[in-house]
Amino acid sequence: MVALVTAAAVLAVPTGTSAAVVPAPESATLVSANPADATPHAKDGETRAFAQVGSTVYVGGSFTQIRQTASAAWTTRRYLFGYDRTSGTISTTFLPVLDGAVNTMVAGPGGTLIVGGTFKTVNGVARKNLVALDPATGEIVDSWVGRSDGGTVRDLALHGNWLYVAGAFNWLNGTAHVGLGRLNATTGAIDPTFVVDATVGRRGTTPYAWTLDVSPDGGTLVVGGNFTLVNGLPRNQMALVDLSGTPTVLDWSTEKFVAPCADPTTFVHYVQDVKFGADGTWFVVGTNGGAGWPAAYCDALVRFETAARGAGQLATWADYTGNDTITSVEVADNVIYLGGHFRWLNNPNASDAAGNGAVDRLGIAAVTPATGMPVNWNPRRSGSASMPAGTSNWGSSVPVLWRGSDGLYFGHNSDGMGNEYHGRLGMFPLAGGRTITPKNAPTETAGNLYVGTGAGTLAKVPFDGASLGTPTTVSQPQYTAAGATWRVADRIYWSHTVAGTPTGSRIDISLFNGAAIGAPWEASGYNDWYNPALLTGAFYLDGRLYYTRTGANALYYRYFEIDGNYLGATEFTLPTAGVTWSTVRGMAWVAGRVVYGATDGTLRSVPFDPTAVPAVAGAAATVVPPAAGVTWSTPSTFFSVQ
Repeated sequence: MVALVTAAAVLAVPTGTSAAVVPAPESATLVSANPADATPHAKDGETRAFAQVGSTVYVGGSFTQIRQTASAAWTTRRYLFGYDRTSGTISTTFLPVLDGAVNTMVAGPGGTLIVGGTFKTVNGVARKNLVALDPATGEIVDSWVGRSDGGTVRDLALHGNWLYVAGAFNWLNGTAHVGLGRLNATTGAIDPTFVVDATVGRRGTTPYAWTLDVSPDGGTLVVGGNFTLVNGLPRNQMALVDLSGTPTVLDWSTEKFVAPCADPTTFVHYVQDVKFGADGTWFVVGTNGGAGWPAAYCDALVRFETAARGAGQLATWADYTGNDTITSVEVADNVIYLGGHFRWLNNPNASDAAGNGAVDRLGIAAVTPATGMPVNWNPRRSGSASMPAGTSNWGSSVPVLWRGSDGLYFGHNSDGMGNEYHGRLGMFPLAGGRTITPKNAPTETAGNLYVGTGAGTLAKVPFDGASLGTPTTVSQPQYTAAGATWRVADRIYWSHTVAGTPTGSRIDISLFNGAAIGAPWEASGYNDWYNPALLTGAFYLDGRLYYTRTGANALYYRYFEIDGNYLGATEFTLPTAGVTWSTVRGMAWVAGRVVYGATDGTLRSVPFDPTAVPAVAGAAATVVPPAAGVTWSTPSTFFSVQ
């Protein structure tokens, strides 16, 4: 990727206020990080598409040779083949002959396989860019009439009996359609009510639609590609279409895909892939483009809310790679998977290097939909120490990620994945994966406030949300040199001053069940760049670490991913009013309120709503009547039920 032109661009790190939507982490299921061993291999080109009919998985792309195992001889099989999902055995009966690459496929109604790409003939018969095949033999389904005009079909999406088509074409079935169309999936007939054209390419280039998806309820289409107008309305690279009645372009647009990235002649468009979440309330976009962030969403993964309306839409969150491409995304089981030739995520602070916050993820990754932060899943796009001759460990692209019935299928233009040989394709099985169960702050309305009173000692003070009980002193010898502390589920995270660490302090974790605080361990080495000793108070809620810090009069937050304990690289400022945050010493979240101490030793409580503006209104703060002998003036304060 092209390096940033100026150092100032590197320092233009995304900052700002909170989004109106604050997604909460949900339970999720990750596939195994160990690819299945039985999948076959392709030799050259790249894999671009998967589909499944019955027990057969179909593979499409630009490859020309395939083989069953690493030691088997290569067999010429151009652009499309099938194999048994369980055994990996390549089909010897499905033998279509295409004269161009396959870009996209779906399992169609009636047991058909619908294929789109750059081909002009199939089995020696003219079939421009679209064809329906018999999945047993590869023979053409003659009754299926879908065709384009000889440009290319780039993407397909099936919902019910509607087949949505995206690509570089001006005609479908002899009817004028620019870049987009909708067919009857059973017959291939054009739908005359779908009149949505993506026109006027960027920088005077030919327009095309590159990627599309349909919400699970069938009500909304999202499309990305090289266009600036959709039905004459300004929509630069992205648009939403209402499908609930006569298809209509929705009042939704963003300026974040208008500006060029690093090299606008190379990266004419930089929206690479789009996918809806399982409930359709949000969608995610993966991009390439190189330098240009944060003015534009270049080399980033971003989430938008489907129901938002109007111009100037901003992402709910953006995860920057630091100048590396994302080429594919998939959403499955409350996980967002992404592929490309990136090396890091959570990396807005550097270009072509690991900046503060960067988390190592080589070409394949999984992130949480709530914040876009990576989770602890890292198979890496790399091969084994004994790769077959003529293979490559690394390539520029992962054109497709696809969740099949038994796992996450990947297609790429190299041969290494999960430290194994997987020539151009493979699959991460669902078997052997794991469940991510969200952890959060205590939700109970009553418990205990703990506040540091000396080295290895805490005051334990009963608290019912409004009043304090009688304090007791608790010895905690493992909890020394402690600063800001926040409770999450069965543990506390805390700032621990440790000699010899890069910043002099680190974020540590200790298990805590109300008795002894456990021996601490470092949350993650990826957080070594951060100095938590600067925090004067902190609490965790719904994927965010809220905090105050020395010398600043604001309430801040960073994303914090519990599955991996990764700290977000970007600091955000929450809109608040009427609280002197520079005097805060110690914080906790208790039943919808922030309870905080201060330099004057007083404990206060104020309502907290991170979706509101302001999120905290100091006029609503109340003083909590004091507990005998306890001063609330230390960062080491937290709330626990036990």
